[in-house]
Amino acid sequence: MYEPPTPPNVIIMFVDDLGYSDIGVYGSPDYATPNLNRMAAEGVHFTDFYVSQAVCSASRASLLTGSYANRIGIHGALGPGNSHGIHEDEVTLGELFKTQGYATAAYGKWHLGHHPQFLPMKHGFDDYYGIPYSNDMWPFHPESPDSWGDLPTIEGDSIVGFNTDQSRFTTDFTLRSTEFIRTQASAERPFFLYIAHPMPHVPLFVSEERLGASGAGLYGDVIHEIDWSMGQIIQTLKELEIDDHTLVLFASDNGPWLSYGNHAGDASPLREGKGTAWEGGVRVPFIARWPGTLPEGLAVTTPAMTIDLFPTLAHLIDAPLPEHPIDGQNIWPLLSGETTLSPQKAYFFWYHQNELHAVRSERWKLYFPHRYRTMIGQAPGADGIPGRYTHLNSGLELYDLVTDVQETQDVSENHPEVVEQLSVLADSIREVLGDRLHSVEGTQIRQPGQIQPR
Repeated sequence: MYEPPTPPNVIIMFVDDLGYSDIGVYGSPDYATPNLNRMAAEGVHFTDFYVSQAVCSASRASLLTGSYANRIGIHGALGPGNSHGIHEDEVTLGELFKTQGYATAAYGKWHLGHHPQFLPMKHGFDDYYGIPYSNDMWPFHPESPDSWGDLPTIEGDSIVGFNTDQSRFTTDFTLRSTEFIRTQASAERPFFLYIAHPMPHVPLFVSEERLGASGAGLYGDVIHEIDWSMGQIIQTLKELEIDDHTLVLFASDNGPWLSYGNHAGDASPLREGKGTAWEGGVRVPFIARWPGTLPEGLAVTTPAMTIDLFPTLAHLIDAPLPEHPIDGQNIWPLLSGETTLSPQKAYFFWYHQNELHAVRSERWKLYFPHRYRTMIGQAPGADGIPGRYTHLNSGLELYDLVTDVQETQDVSENHPEVVEQLSVLADSIREVLGDRLHSVEGTQIRQPGQIQPR
């Protein structure tokens, strides 16, 4: 296996509710994203990259721990009413990098618990500035203003404001990030930076200086500003002459929130969006750039997932994995172009809460009977007001994602042996992680953290 020359600085930009085809390299006809397109041309992008669940907290839990979210007790989207969050015994990427002497920072949306014991500074990050949960969980929500309190902005461990002007979020988190990079470069200290932009999750906001810049409406402006943010990060690395010593990763936490219409992204040609196990909900853009180490312009079609980043980065910085089980595998050979073989036997299992909805292995994806939301036949929302989902029921359905990425032709009757094979794989994960639909508890589920009594 090819080994990179020295452990790199690492930057992860993780955006919120971006559609699969919202950026140019993934086929967007509407939004110009020159910096992300250039990042892909100078590095690697995956066509079949996934999140573990198509919802905010669960997705972030998997990225930061290398585990399926239901393994560590994080489901759905945590809010101000929740009393739980990430457990102190879980090892985050921040803590992983700290073991190797890295400086660490997180800026943006956290969403793994808002009580003090769950915040980033307690889980491996030296610096934090951002919001503890989603940016729509505030008094100005268009549907339920009485359900939310004031949205706090947190710096370090302290609340420094409420209902902060969100038009500054993308810009301010970017400026914090470039300042952090400059400080660590000056100190000649390796760093790990996690930038979790709240956009393009609704409500949409963009800075005054970039309002109208895209010529494609407010959503287009938001995408333009995210692209600007990545441009600022890479430009800073070049100015400091640490560009070829820094691995930069870009992904989204799930697919688009389709009920918001013109304030939502586009998952085309994929089926459905956020909140579902269909491809439009769980398949997301993923770009990696490390000049001089990763190949240029490589498109990887082998599936991979956010859970795989933890062990991959541990390998790159020679850090030991946690003693407790995790679910990801090292995908450095895929990133470096050495192989197209997946290290995962079954590529991935998709849960909703603790219900197993789907599994993928090689070209096949099998869905188990479940209820899911859809906007089919419904009027879309507009200008920040959502439309109404309806619900449909899936049967036991098999799709060939190589020939039918839109998931339109159920071929389960034609391939009973594949259905059987994937069902056996599903039973193996049910035994470990459970499945409410099958009344299975699971033998390896760890509990989340709970707030300590006063």
